[in-house]
Amino acid sequence: MKYYLIAGERSGDFHASHLMRELRQQDPEAEFRGWGGDMMQAEGGTLVHHYQEMAIMGFWEAATSILKFRGYLKECQRDIQAYQPDVVILIDYAGFNLRVAKFAKAQGLKVFYYISPKIWAWNQGRVHQVKALVDKMFVILPFEKEFYQRFGYDVDYIGNPTVDAIAEHPVTTDFYQRNNLDSQKPIIAVLPGSRKQEIEEMLYEMLAILPPFLDYQFIVAGVTNLERSYYANFERNNVRILFDQTYDLLAHAKAALVTSGTATLETALFNVPQVVCYRTSAVSYAIGKAVIKVPYISLVNLIAGKEVVKELIQGEFNSRNLVTELKKITADEAFIAEQKAGYAELQEKLGRNNAAQKAAELMVGYLKE
Repeated sequence: MKYYLIAGERSGDFHASHLMRELRQQDPEAEFRGWGGDMMQAEGGTLVHHYQEMAIMGFWEAATSILKFRGYLKECQRDIQAYQPDVVILIDYAGFNLRVAKFAKAQGLKVFYYISPKIWAWNQGRVHQVKALVDKMFVILPFEKEFYQRFGYDVDYIGNPTVDAIAEHPVTTDFYQRNNLDSQKPIIAVLPGSRKQEIEEMLYEMLAILPPFLDYQFIVAGVTNLERSYYANFERNNVRILFDQTYDLLAHAKAALVTSGTATLETALFNVPQVVCYRTSAVSYAIGKAVIKVPYISLVNLIAGKEVVKELIQGEFNSRNLVTELKKITADEAFIAEQKAGYAELQEKLGRNNAAQKAAELMVGYLKE
């Protein structure tokens, strides 16, 4: 069968690539085409565009890029029409993918959604649009199944693929030696995101707090979809950049500063104490604050249903607060123990379900009905 997949960011590329691998196990004749990144391409997918070309962060930024957005959407529609896949599989990235779903449905194509858009966080009325346009929804957060049920929409909870990826990751034993790090200095992992726009918002502030933490080495998780020379602006004494080694970094870290997103969940699953950070433009923040319907921004707190990790958002994300909170997660043993107890509850809620395999089995089964 022919599968057309659309992932608009790095995490979507990661999850889509694992799904493609499992789909091929269920359907050896599978052909893949779509929008994504290097990991999807490595699994044999033909890329129309790389997600880097479409990376936009924030409500205001999206609004000011509307012509570019429309151009990509029309190109995607033409490409789907020419390819005539057996199914269009959408991975998160709601603003673009729900418009693709509308087009695909009008063409009589099957539409599956792998990793629900976060409509439970804002604009919950879009659930009616999802019900009308998406044949099958596969969700990865426990509370999402209950959310959709409130609207009479039955979805498949398949477990969380991040849990599986971490459980399957072989931890590197020579991490310090291979990266020429000081094995006597504990590591503070800095995860600033994967898009240039968010890195520029976050990383300068994250690295402005070095003097009180000279006994630590700060290691920034860099990504190779951005030029290495770009990160040179952030390197200094006691700060190193390591590329595409996030899981090994977290496996060896004492604490972490994390930009809100999937990385907050990854950090929790590695049992690393963390401070969650987020800042965007003033206009985007004002719009977001008006429309977002959930009390937290981090996946850790959302899944737990309570504050497990401290969130420093917008004005609260500053050097003074960062120093205060980082001291808690590096030196306050009672605070650290309480956060790790919250992590244990989180892991129990998520369970282990081999999410990509389960999704692939269900998808191929549904397509054969």
